[in-house]
Amino acid sequence: MGVRAGIADRWSEHLHIDYLIAATVVGTHVLTVRGTGSGDWLKWIDSGQRTDLYAAAAGVVSAIGGLSAIAISIYTAAHGARLRAVRGRHSAKLRQSWRSLLQGTALVCLLILSALSLDREKDPMSARFVFEYAMVFAGLRFGRLVWLFDTMMRISDADLLENGSVPTPVRDPHWLRRQPDRTRPNP
Repeated sequence: MGVRAGIADRWSEHLHIDYLIAATVVGTHVLTVRGTGSGDWLKWIDSGQRTDLYAAAAGVVSAIGGLSAIAISIYTAAHGARLRAVRGRHSAKLRQSWRSLLQGTALVCLLILSALSLDREKDPMSARFVFEYAMVFAGLRFGRLVWLFDTMMRISDADLLENGSVPTPVRDPHWLRRQPDRTRPNP
């Protein structure tokens, strides 16, 4: 097992590490901003633009949450010997991971909405850092979602290839002739 696989294994087993990494990144940024007085990129824009950014981010995160639910549906619909074995041996961890991804999406949305409601022109409560934390955390969870989904699909694909049940597409050389001519106007 390589170093990369070892890191991925430890990361996949410890769901709480995303909270710590996000806190470390944002904490370091806050200390840098407070210590140097520079690098506060969200303070450079006015409150109206920040709240627009928060609202847009909440929409994107919600869409990703919807995609997470679709990924879970695809995962549960896949059948194969390897996938059944993985689900049988690791069902509790897999459920915990999928649940954690959905809960993380809800948390990010809650944090973004909190930042949206607390942000003022002078931003006395530094709500922008709540938003920053939410975005770093969302990025980590999105990476986890992609990794988990890719891993499960790789296992499912291995089952399909082993069984020879992946159909080879048949190419019809005459399909283009059957297509309507789009250069002529419709009558």
